[in-house]
This record gives sequence, structure tokens and C-alpha cells, in this order.
Amino acid sequence: MTVLPSDGLSLAAAFPHPSHDQWQHLVEGVLRKSGKDVGGAAAEEALSTTLEEGVTTRPLYTSRDSAPPAGLPGFAPFTRGGTAAGTATGGWDVRQRHALADPARLNEALLADLENGVSSLWLTVGGPSGVPVAALGRALEGVHLDLAPVALDAAEEFGAAAAELLRLHTERGVAKSAVRGTLGADPWGRAARTGAEPDLSEAVHWARVCDREYPGLRAVSVDALPYHEAGGSAAQELGLSLATGVTWLRELTTAGLSVEAACGQLEFRYAATADQFLTIAKLRAARRLWARVAEACGAPGAGAQRQHAVTSTVMMTRRDPWVNMLRTTLACLGAGVGGADAVTVLPFDEALGLPDAFARRIARNTSAILIEESHLARVVDPAGGSWYVERLTDELAEAGWAFFQETERAGGLSAALASGLVAERLAATWAARSRDLARRKEPVTGVSEFPNLTERLPEREPAPAVPGGGLPRVRRDEAFEALRRRADAHLAATGSRPRVFLAAIGPASAHTARVSFASNFFGAAGIEPVTATVPVDSPGVAGSAFAASGAGLACLCSSDPLYAEAAAPVAAALASAGAPRVYLAGRPGEHAGVDDYVFAGCDAVAVLSSVLDRMGVA
Repeated sequence: MTVLPSDGLSLAAAFPHPSHDQWQHLVEGVLRKSGKDVGGAAAEEALSTTLEEGVTTRPLYTSRDSAPPAGLPGFAPFTRGGTAAGTATGGWDVRQRHALADPARLNEALLADLENGVSSLWLTVGGPSGVPVAALGRALEGVHLDLAPVALDAAEEFGAAAAELLRLHTERGVAKSAVRGTLGADPWGRAARTGAEPDLSEAVHWARVCDREYPGLRAVSVDALPYHEAGGSAAQELGLSLATGVTWLRELTTAGLSVEAACGQLEFRYAATADQFLTIAKLRAARRLWARVAEACGAPGAGAQRQHAVTSTVMMTRRDPWVNMLRTTLACLGAGVGGADAVTVLPFDEALGLPDAFARRIARNTSAILIEESHLARVVDPAGGSWYVERLTDELAEAGWAFFQETERAGGLSAALASGLVAERLAATWAARSRDLARRKEPVTGVSEFPNLTERLPEREPAPAVPGGGLPRVRRDEAFEALRRRADAHLAATGSRPRVFLAAIGPASAHTARVSFASNFFGAAGIEPVTATVPVDSPGVAGSAFAASGAGLACLCSSDPLYAEAAAPVAAALASAGAPRVYLAGRPGEHAGVDDYVFAGCDAVAVLSSVLDRMGVA
């Protein structure tokens, strides 16, 4: 028994201090058992994961993984937070998004949210999905505007919406010094989404008004969501947000504002994803990069970036939407730990249509749980000091700065959008990610992995069509969703799902793993698996079971040793029973009678699409 010293705990005192070389040697042994004969740094490299834009995560981080000093919270470079208190003053601003055209329904939803934990409102005004500008007062009846800041999303009706909102503040006796929120001028975001020519004149006017009369109100949103929603990487999102912010600094200083005043008119909006570490590092890197911009402009004290994080729509799925609650919880955690000033958690049913009251309740309670019960807001920059987080922050900052410089060399944001540079780079990033999604290297729970073919999706009122014409909007589930819709249409037309027969060869210990794999694989396309156990010495059982199954194709499932013995005769029995094509769950090999193979890492989307084609599923 080790006796701890009385003057304090030294929990590692009884253990030897291993070297990095010793750790690598142990890794070599493990890799050798899996068939990879690599050593030294190559062994460590074999366990590394490439994220995007050259950013990688390694299996081990130590004090050797240096990063620039993060500074102190509230001080340049603001990596650790824009204020000395960070979120420890009571948590982040819980900002709920609302896009309802009916002012009465909107008012009911706003009041319910404010009475149950929401601290600010994000309102869509005008357009097909927003409340009319003239009805804004009706929508905000009963809302204490001096206590609940409002953030507008008014697109082309921005000027009228801003004037109406400030008129309501004046009418209700709110002092100009007490007005908070953002008017949400975002012509660049609208240009990215719709291809419209940005008109900055109204935004510049209102920025001057806010600077002159409303010290707590910001006029401009620097929205990076269009780039994330078009499939961009975290680094591209960072680089384009910087390019947008710099464009605004040029416009606002030309209009007479100082650099400090111009910085004070900007609120930056970023996506938060279920990759909590990437989200944490992205928000920390964004503050560091904007501080560098402010420093280069001669205003280092004005570089404290105000951030609004929104849970990603790209990660939200239409199938098994309940899993979205878990995704948004992780995203909210990452945003809170990363130091976002305001966080919007989108309802779990966002991809299905307009959210109901239950979905909005879960969304706002996500922040409440993390703040009040998990106590995330009690610590400033809780991830700070982690060698992994600090290194990832630095690598993202470098990659984001490089893309920002590329955009500037192209002539700035306007020229980069007009020339197609932005669209091309984002499309290339999404194409690479789509390949990983198709091969299930990036699994999507409930969609490409563990699909539930018997689930009944919640029914929601359709959301108004989103204006297009600019950058596309993508979702991780879109390729598999297209397959599922084909299968659903077949079910509706015929009364049954397309089926695949799984011939489970040998005992359960031999076939269970690959039966589970094949069930998930084909289920991702809405194909129902029908399983029958086939004894190794009775291949004819497979033929009779297939004939009774009503399946259109067959797939062998067993261990590699049993495949060598039984795959060929079982495949022959299936073919004799009418199976037009026989698949095998496992790596490609030489098996007579087997037409194709399904295995981890194959292009599942391409294989499943061809399977549906062969089954005659339109």
C-alpha cells in the first residue's frame, strides 16, 4: 500500500514517468497485431484523423504541442473570451429563433419562450416566412423590450423593420441607452444565399444611427451560416467571416465611423455542430483572428468579437429526428464552452417543418440544463489549457487566416463571390465530405447507421420555401434520404417494402456480426432485411427460405472461414431458387456465384442505389 504524503496529494508519485518513445512503442505493438507494421512517428500518424483543410487530430497531445499564448479572458487576443467575466456572469444569452408569419401565433410562442428561460428573441421579419413589418407591434405585445433584446432577420425589408422596432421601443418608454440586441443588417449573407447584389447603404445608415444614439444596439450581422450551410469547412467559415467583417470595416470607416465604432456595430454568427471540440476551437480561433484584424487596423482594444452561435442545420436529419436533440445538446455545449455570447438551439424537428411547442421547449431547455444543472457557466473558458484544444484552435486559426488571405487576394468578398471562387471551394469541400458520408466513414445515426424502418415521423406544418439562387443548402442526410424516399414510395405503391434476403450461414457466433452489418447497410436505403439461418452442410435451406421470403436480392452473412467452405454452394442454391443477384457481406474475394460485395468503407450510396434499381424501385 502506498502512503500519500501528509502535506498534499501526489497521485502520480507511485507511477513511473513514461516517455513519448515508450508510448509509441506500445502503439507499434497494437498496430502490428492488426496487420500494420509501422514504427516510431509513423505509428502515431496511423492513428491520426484528418478533419478538413489539412487540420488533423492526433491520438496523443502533450506539452510539446505548443500554441501561441491564449492570454487572459477579456484581454487581447480574446481567445479565452471577450470579457473578463466570460459566461460566468450567469451564462450565455439564450436566443430562440422564430419564423412565423401570423403575429398572433408568433406572440403566443414568444411569450411562452420568455416565461420559460429564453433571454432574447431572434425574429424573421418580412418575406414568406416572417411576420409582416406592420404587424411587428402585435407580435411583440406583452414583451418587455427593456428586458428582452430582439435580434432581427429582415433580409430586404431590413430598413423598415429596424425603424419599426425602434419606434416600438420609443412608444413603450424604453430609453435609448437601454436598447439591446441587433438590427441584423446582413446584405452579404443575403447575397450569398440568393445571388442578389448587396446594397449596403441602409445598413451603413443604421450603423451610424446606432453608434450615435443607441450605445447598446448593434446594426450589422456578420453571418457565416450561408457558407457552413453550403458545405464549407470550419476554416472556410472563419475565413469568409473575416472577409465579411473587413468589408464592413471598410464601408463603415468610409462613412465616418472610427475603427472602434465600426467594430462595435458587428455581431458575428457561426454554426455550432455536434463535433464539440471543433466548435469550441472554431469560436476561440474566431476571436483570436478578429483581434488580429482589429490590431492591424490600429484598434487592438476593439477586437473583442461578439459571437452568436446557432446549432447547425447541416447536421439535422429528417429520419429519426429525436436524435437531433442529442446533436443540438453537443453543439450547445461546444458553443457554451467555446465562449459564445448568444446561443440559438434549433428545435429537433427543424428539418421537418415548423416546430411545435414541445420542440421549442426542448430547445430552450437544452441551454437551461447546461447552464443551471451542468454549471458550464461557472467557469471561464473551461477548455483553455487543454493541449488538444489549444493546438486545434491554433491550427484552425492558421487555416482560417489562409483562406481569408486567399479571398483578399481575389479582390475581397464581393469579387470572390462574383468570380465563383467561394462557390467552387465550398463545393469541393462538400464533395469530399459527401464521399465520406457515402462510405459511412462519417456515420449519421438513424440514417446511414441504425436506421429504424418502422418509425413514424412526427407531422409538422410545412415551412415556407427558403429563397434560393445563390449558394446551395446541403444536409448530411440528403443522399440517404433520397434512397429512403424511393423505398417509401415503393411501400406506398405496393403495400410492402423492398426486401433483401440475408442468408446467415452457420452458428450465431459466426454470422451475427455480419447479419447486423448487412441489416444496417440495406436498411439505410429503406430495404427490409429478411433473415434465415443456413446450416453449413445444408445449402439448399437457403434456396427454399429465399423463395418464401418475397425478397428481390440475397446477401450471404458469415465469417471468413465459413465463406471459404460454404459461400459457393449457398450462392448456387440461392441462384437456383431465383435470386437474380447474390451479395456477400465482407471484403471482396474469390467466391463462385457471388456477384458483388458489401463491406465497411464501400460506397454505400452507389451500391444501394444500384440495388434499388435492380429491384425495380423507381
